[in-house]
Amino acid sequence: MAFTQSFSLLELASVRQHESITQTLKHTRRYAQQADTLGFKRFWLAEHHNMEGIASSATSVLVGHIAGATRRIRVGSGGVMLPNHPPLVIAEQFGTLACLYPDRIDLGLGRAPGTDPITSRALRRDGLGAEQFPEDVALLDSLLAPLQPGQQLKAVPGAGTRVPIWLLGSSLYSAQLAAMRGLPYAFAGHFAPRLYREAIRAYRQHFQPSAVLDKPHAMLTLPAVPAASNDEARHLATTSYQRILALFRGQPLWLKPPVERMDGLWSAAEEEAVRGFLDLQILGDQNSIRQQLTSRLATTDVDEVMFTVDLFDPERRRQALEILAAVRDD
Repeated sequence: MAFTQSFSLLELASVRQHESITQTLKHTRRYAQQADTLGFKRFWLAEHHNMEGIASSATSVLVGHIAGATRRIRVGSGGVMLPNHPPLVIAEQFGTLACLYPDRIDLGLGRAPGTDPITSRALRRDGLGAEQFPEDVALLDSLLAPLQPGQQLKAVPGAGTRVPIWLLGSSLYSAQLAAMRGLPYAFAGHFAPRLYREAIRAYRQHFQPSAVLDKPHAMLTLPAVPAASNDEARHLATTSYQRILALFRGQPLWLKPPVERMDGLWSAAEEEAVRGFLDLQILGDQNSIRQQLTSRLATTDVDEVMFTVDLFDPERRRQALEILAAVRDD
């Protein structure tokens, strides 16, 4: 039985160890093109800064690059970390993208800076931050709406494009704000699995219809390691284990080749922390992925699923999309 949820992808433009960023972005483009061919609904790019191993810092630039290299798939941010940017600039950037690629651009917004405090201050020097997130969302929404008589602050391009705004989060805060404003909501289960049921439940319970959405629309992001066999998937998953371990240790986040064993690479406490971080990970062959995904979705009510697929080999990564598409359609 095919899943009723749409399948989408989240991309960080992950840099493989000893590979250039130029080559990384070529792999990202081919990966997006494969997703487009296979009928995935969205391809979102995350914003991160000052992180060796992640090349998606100029999010709007990459959104335009990927949209120009694909035909049907919706392309967007997963997300723009709004505390880093003046809302007017984001409205102009995504308004321009919407004019270039009509009905294909999404604007996912996050409340976290997506980086460390030093970098956050370098990105936005006026001292504003997450505490102003609701006001920034409201301003951005108004800048993308049709112009009103006497309106003094205008996004050109941007005004009237109505680029769909999504709120992203890993806690109850953004879920409640999305519900209050009548916006679609995406939960970051790929790195913060603990509260996904509570957040999506709160979003649905408190949702208020708006001009853009008459009923709640929720998405859950999951890490996935699809492969030809369960043994191969367990082997390939060691790439993501090494990466999360590096994150916890404050080391560069290069994608490293899979290893035969993680023993000796992490302590017992580190293994527990990494596995907790990836608690919602689905892993294995087509049948295993289907069973695990069915189990995950049985306990929460979501309309879309978005996957992160951190595999070292670009060809195997594209093959993983074929497995996910087969799970979706079977």
